[in-house]
Amino acid sequence: MGACAPKPPSRYDQVQKETSQKGSSAVSKEAVNGSQFNKFFPKSGNGYSVVPSQEKKGFAEHKVNRGGKNVAVLSINDTISNPSAAEKYQQSTTKIAGYPALPQGQTGTGVLVGDRFQVKAQSRDPSFTAQDRVAWIQKFDLNGLSKLK
Repeated sequence: MGACAPKPPSRYDQVQKETSQKGSSAVSKEAVNGSQFNKFFPKSGNGYSVVPSQEKKGFAEHKVNRGGKNVAVLSINDTISNPSAAEKYQQSTTKIAGYPALPQGQTGTGVLVGDRFQVKAQSRDPSFTAQDRVAWIQKFDLNGLSKLK
């Protein structure tokens, strides 16, 4: 008889609802689709191959390989979902290609483009130096990215 009665929510549904409402890592509806970032990444060349590795709303990542080995990871992140990521660049005193730049830990370098998009290069091998990270960030089409809305 009670087959038509609505099933009470499981405790998992309740936890899902509570954690979703917190929105701690929620991606903004306004975030740019990751596939739109691909055209701004550097191209393969000089013995390096640049390979797309991850793409989702608000984020895209490409691996940089040399001699069959992953030496770095390049990424573009839409900070609309994480405004504090953009805010930290306000303290920056360094610029790369005219954009505010900051170190990202011991092995990363990032710039903020158009007050919104964080472009990062992260070393995965000691042969990929801080200077390499700066050079690779400069290979992005940063001006094109700055026009993206």
